[in-house]
Amino acid sequence: MSQSWPAADIARMILEGFDDYREHFRQITDGARRRFEGAQWQEAQTASAARINLYEEKVGETVARLHQAFSEDSLMDVSQWPLVKSAYISLIDLRFDDELSETWYNSIFCGLFSHDLISDGCMFIHTTRPSLRRARAAQTRTYKPQGDLSGVLAQVFADYRFSEDYADLPGDLRRLEAQLRESLPDWVCKDPELTLELFSSVLYRNKGAYLVGRIFTHEEQWPLVIPLLHREGRGIQIDALITDEADVSIIFSFTRSYFMVDVPVPAEFIGFLKRILPGKHIAELYTSIGFYKHGKSEFYRALINHLASTDDRFIMAPGVRGMVMSVFTLPGFNTVFKIIKDRFSPSKNVDRATVIEKYRLVKSVDRVGRMADTQEFADFRFPLSKFEPACLEELLEVAASTVSVEGETVLIRHCWTERRMTPLNLYLEHANEAQVREALEDYGLAIKQLAAANIFPGDMLLKNFGVTRHGRVVFYDYDEICFLTEANFRHIPAPRTPEDEMASEPWYSIGPHDVFPEEFPPFLFADAGQRRLFDQLHGELYNADYWKSLQEAIRAGKVIDVFPYRRKGLEDE
Repeated sequence: MSQSWPAADIARMILEGFDDYREHFRQITDGARRRFEGAQWQEAQTASAARINLYEEKVGETVARLHQAFSEDSLMDVSQWPLVKSAYISLIDLRFDDELSETWYNSIFCGLFSHDLISDGCMFIHTTRPSLRRARAAQTRTYKPQGDLSGVLAQVFADYRFSEDYADLPGDLRRLEAQLRESLPDWVCKDPELTLELFSSVLYRNKGAYLVGRIFTHEEQWPLVIPLLHREGRGIQIDALITDEADVSIIFSFTRSYFMVDVPVPAEFIGFLKRILPGKHIAELYTSIGFYKHGKSEFYRALINHLASTDDRFIMAPGVRGMVMSVFTLPGFNTVFKIIKDRFSPSKNVDRATVIEKYRLVKSVDRVGRMADTQEFADFRFPLSKFEPACLEELLEVAASTVSVEGETVLIRHCWTERRMTPLNLYLEHANEAQVREALEDYGLAIKQLAAANIFPGDMLLKNFGVTRHGRVVFYDYDEICFLTEANFRHIPAPRTPEDEMASEPWYSIGPHDVFPEEFPPFLFADAGQRRLFDQLHGELYNADYWKSLQEAIRAGKVIDVFPYRRKGLEDE
């Protein structure tokens, strides 16, 4: 029976679908250089969204082809799928993207079968790759200054050239050398063994291009990121030189859009990034270069390993309970799990389908470092023993349609995961005066930068923003977001009569998309001191004209600059 069952043919068709996906992914990615050289910023945004949507499109096509090519009796006999897995392993063993092909196989299996049939016999719950991986060719360029920093920097930019000229290469090189000497201890710059190592391919995202690598001696190393900008009509500018690990980590943050970069051997590049950013999990690094589905695989493996190797138990996440989402977490695992409640607060004018649509929207827009990336999961199964009783009781009470207990297993039918942060309202309760000022300054910047990316948060309450480990304020509650250009910003009309002014209800009509920024202060801040401070820092946010001017710029096609790094000695243009 097993010999007549078409395991090898099914495996081959799954891999053909993967090759088709990878080719289209490569075509979109390879266009990044052309878009950067041509300053085609709107096209870059469109390409980024298309590449994200590509995976599900190609999975759907492959599943449809399998249904067309094989009888349902053959294709849907799950007991025979270990044979497909075995055949598939033999096909991918010599590939340079073998770990991604395992994730693709899993996606196809889940597209064919219900999640209760998931098992390691039929799928790659655990990867088969590490024990089989061979040494691969280096994908980097190395430079040894030998005491001549200016010469080696000149050589770097002779190697990394574009169809557009550098606007002021001599001036940029002098500035970069000064920044490098300022960033590193004096003795390092004189070390004869000092080496610069850069990844061969340039990374592209939004309006920037990035050279990524490291600086090292025999004893120490520092990450190295050099951002480049294309100023339309003025050529390419070398914008900064960054060696601080925290700053580089922010550039690769979970709050950013995904890079476009040619990566012949993904695992090798991820290993390279991991060496320079040891605090990043490989799931986040894969996601950062567009392989977000494989990032999900690595996240899930890390989660099940954590549960299996610790006594950690799920608890409700600290903070104000949400009106739409119920949020729980593992204290020792830096993630929150968000599920949609069965019933929303009466003040929330959304339904379940709308909430799902909003959360999926976040995946495909430019998050400008101010919105947490999310991963959507279906049919999570966890041991009952891994839940604190109070947590499970609350989840069953508010989301019985999503959470259920099956024997010794808790089934979560649908959820999103996000990086755990400290809710901004809780952070401010324990912050000193300087920290409060810094957090409110960044809170306002977060709102402004989201608006620059055509995103209006809707519900801007402090509890819907979090503070990251780097002190950045990030928005994470998406049930009321919309495109900024969809909102109708209005001034509150002057009262017509004294009775209007004293009325408890508005004397003017309010449309479903109307927003009155003058109402923000008491809505956002119960604390009068924080309200006054925010007015000093970002008072323009209370003026409808400010928001309208942003809408006009976006409608005119302007893609506004938002930099993921500090620009020393340069004015934001």
